[in-house]
Amino acid sequence: MSLFRGNVDPLDESKPPIPEEEDRVLEKIAKKVVMWRMTTPAIMFLESVKPLNYIGAQTMVFFEPIVQTIFSFKDYDTFRMAMERRENVENLLQKIEKHDAVLYEREKAIKKFMKAEKKNWKWYQRYLGLFKPRVQLPEELRGPLFPDMVKEKKSWFRK
Repeated sequence: MSLFRGNVDPLDESKPPIPEEEDRVLEKIAKKVVMWRMTTPAIMFLESVKPLNYIGAQTMVFFEPIVQTIFSFKDYDTFRMAMERRENVENLLQKIEKHDAVLYEREKAIKKFMKAEKKNWKWYQRYLGLFKPRVQLPEELRGPLFPDMVKEKKSWFRK
């Protein structure tokens, strides 16, 4: 028992689930980081500033008027509130790593397919790169990694 927090069991790991809106924003940010191929820098940055997450969220409050005049982010406030809690930083890291693993497996499958395709090419196509045949990827490897992210063609700048 603690004098300050009342009856708290230190072994009780039950935490309230994060709100659906915050989870959606964190998922969106994780997908963008993986699409931009910034997984390693993002993970390094988030791991290094994890102890300072509340200060970073308050810095986002300070810069909000400037950001809102230049960009039209609807999810900025939700992301700021999510970053105030330390467990959401860890959730964001896990989402980034999960999507990066999916991207890695897809790239590995494409490389394996291309290696098998190149075995059928002539020597001058393989080694000199002359008259390369067009390669059609299989249906499961074709298309965008995150189709729901491609549909967004909105401009970030205010109109």
